Amino acid sequence: MPTLSDVAKVANVSKMTVSRVINHPEQVTEELRELVYAAMKELDYRPNNVAKALAQNRTLTVKVMILEELDTTEPYYMNLLIGIASELNENHYALQLVTPNSNDRTECDGFIIMGMREEDYPWIEEIKKPVVLFGENNYGFTYVDSNNREGTRKATSYAIANGYSNIVFMGIDVDARFEESREKGYLEAMEDSGLETEIIRFENHSTLSRNFIRENLSRYPKDTCFICGSDRLAIGITTGIRQAGKRVPEDYGVIGFDGVFLDQISEPKLTTVKQDVYKMGEICASVLLQKIQHPKKPVKSIEFSPQLIIRESTKVLEEEKIPVKD
Repeated sequence: MPTLSDVAKVANVSKMTVSRVINHPEQVTEELRELVYAAMKELDYRPNNVAKALAQNRTLTVKVMILEELDTTEPYYMNLLIGIASELNENHYALQLVTPNSNDRTECDGFIIMGMREEDYPWIEEIKKPVVLFGENNYGFTYVDSNNREGTRKATSYAIANGYSNIVFMGIDVDARFEESREKGYLEAMEDSGLETEIIRFENHSTLSRNFIRENLSRYPKDTCFICGSDRLAIGITTGIRQAGKRVPEDYGVIGFDGVFLDQISEPKLTTVKQDVYKMGEICASVLLQKIQHPKKPVKSIEFSPQLIIRESTKVLEEEKIPVKD
């Protein structure tokens, strides 16, 4: 197998230069990097990643911490974790999942943390390793998330444009920045149209939203559209409407938020604000690896623009037919 010395000879540089290109490419000129990379390709030379990690005092392990109870049937986190694992694997890193009850204290090179609540931020600030949060926050941590405000604004504007006379936001009862942003998007769109607002919050369980609507639907006139903070809540709303003897979308409209599997198994299929969760997982890993490899370089947070997917749980005015996007 080709060695570091072989690469140095083909590139006509020193072994030290080859080592720098592999371990600290930012310290080497672009011309030298190209010479060394060309020699590595010619020889099919593959750096020993374990040796490289040992030389840099790294473990090649990233801990992913989920700070809320994980439902193993929930496709949202599964898609996110697969995206993270895919990007880490491409960069020869291993993923270690840490749940709320874990006492694991083994070494790692950095953390991806999700499911944060207000009480979590003080101890997160004490972490000495690079950290990326999945979820926007008010504390200056680098994060990856959807533009939650934009998502609910799109959903609410769509409901307004399609003639719903009453629009209610069914939010998640949690003290978190993402929920605050989703409510802001709804409020902004409603304010722009001069419509009255109403926000009701539940824990993120479909049974709670279902029971509420089944028992209180008479409070809401036909042509009400329920904008929901998650697809789970939206599924509960549609079920409650049917159990109350009414129809979706003929009598009431429902729009969810997430677009990860649950929207497609709902009956009728949900109009929803879709997040590219798999891609956001990849970017979480990519951003963290940037922080690990370049600890002194600032790394910006990233927000994805969500897409409104039109399906069967909302009406469309004949004169304003909008193609279904899936």
